[in-house]
Amino acid sequence: MISIKQINEKDFDLCYELDLKTISLWSKNQWANEFKKEGIRVYGISITNLLIGICVLHVVLDEAQINYFAINNKFRNKGFGSHLMNYLIKVCEKINVSKLYLEVSQSNVTAEKFYSRFEFFTVGIRKNYYKDGTDALLKEKKLITK
Repeated sequence: MISIKQINEKDFDLCYELDLKTISLWSKNQWANEFKKEGIRVYGISITNLLIGICVLHVVLDEAQINYFAINNKFRNKGFGSHLMNYLIKVCEKINVSKLYLEVSQSNVTAEKFYSRFEFFTVGIRKNYYKDGTDALLKEKKLITK
């Protein structure tokens, strides 16, 4: 059974473990600190009780940024990322977020295509943003609020 739920800080170890298996973006300490920031919401998608994907959303007033989005490699290209993104967009609309932002490496063509399917458009570039020297594409999606 597929479920999506908000993850709280006591489960940051699960987030760190999934991160290690996917994009290895943050250290264990960074994960612990992320949960302490104001406006942070972490959502996980699970099959039965196995966490297969995570999204970290930072909400500030009527805007939000996706700070982290990853699906376990074994479960990619099966619709789970789309399921999580659709859920996230609905949550943002429900809490009256008007714009949703994210950053993606210019070299990550797969992720860029994925975000384009959800009508995220490039609105800027951060030069040499990543450790490997690649640029970050700043993406924006305008939402319909209720």
